Amino acid sequence: MNKKSKDISKTNAARLLDRAGINYRLVPYEVDENHLEATHVAEELGEDIKRVFKTLVLEGDRAGYFVCVVPGDAEVDLKKAAKVAGAKKADLIAMKQLLPLTGYIRGGCTSIGMKKPFPTFIHESAMEYETIFISAGQRGLQIEIAPKDLADYVGATVTDLIK
Repeated sequence: MNKKSKDISKTNAARLLDRAGINYRLVPYEVDENHLEATHVAEELGEDIKRVFKTLVLEGDRAGYFVCVVPGDAEVDLKKAAKVAGAKKADLIAMKQLLPLTGYIRGGCTSIGMKKPFPTFIHESAMEYETIFISAGQRGLQIEIAPKDLADYVGATVTDLIK
């Protein structure tokens, strides 16, 4: 993967990966404001939806906020997520909380460079691929990265998170 992507302005997440010496590739795609889901991103990239991961922020009753990175076509299992985060129960945060809490908006949320580091969990299927796609921290731009590099950088636990 080539770090230098011509004519693409770097996001904070990309600059952080540069500073850490982590190899990645920035991949732009056409944004459709009416279709921000990962399935649209996968279609635009021409990639398998199972390699395009979405970043979800949850709040556990005893664990506080935490992040789950799951395949784009999957639904996070709230019971499994709560358990790995050390909570009895957990729920997705309200959309209006996303920007103030993470610094990112829906369709552009990434586990790299949030306002505060939160415990992060990546679904185990990510490790089946040489690289996966995650948001680069803005709509219209993805980062292609080795899942182990992502997990190591954000200090993530790799586990089962989906239904």
